[in-house]
Amino acid sequence: MAEKLVMTVDEAANLLGISRGLAYAAVRDGRLPHLRIGRRILVSVAALERLVEEVGHANVMLTPPATLVGA
Repeated sequence: MAEKLVMTVDEAANLLGISRGLAYAAVRDGRLPHLRIGRRILVSVAALERLVEEVGHANVMLTPPATLVGA
């Protein structure tokens, strides 16, 4: 059987070691590359691999920046 080209947001979250909620927030904000097919939201395996590569070379964030209290 051929390798999968896409995965669910839950699968991507698991691979990245982040929560399901954070993964869906990253999809909503455009920080996690995705495609929609009907109601399904899918993450390209190749796009996820590129994202992980970029994180090692640049300031790419999946987590929202911390809010400064009293600043």
